[in-house]
Amino acid sequence: MNKIYSLLGLAVRSQNAVSGEYAVEKAVKSGKALLVVVSGDASANTVKQFSNMCNYYEVPMFRYGTKEELGHAMGKEVRASLAITEEGFAKSIRKYLEALE
Repeated sequence: MNKIYSLLGLAVRSQNAVSGEYAVEKAVKSGKALLVVVSGDASANTVKQFSNMCNYYEVPMFRYGTKEELGHAMGKEVRASLAITEEGFAKSIRKYLEALE
């Protein structure tokens, strides 16, 4: 689904997304994260950590793509997690991710 990667790339370029374990955790705990995406090939420990954190802070979390694909969409190296911090992007990306489930 190239639309999701396009939206992720736009969110990063417009500074409405953060990536990397530390930055995503900070965004979730500070209430800035509106949507979290964790790669499908992330480690079980990473998935459990973000799943528990997102449940506690009531932030929707989805698993999508691979680390390489997420990183490429963001113009970075590999990325196992990212958080969207802007409502419009979060709604659009969530709509496409929910359609896949």
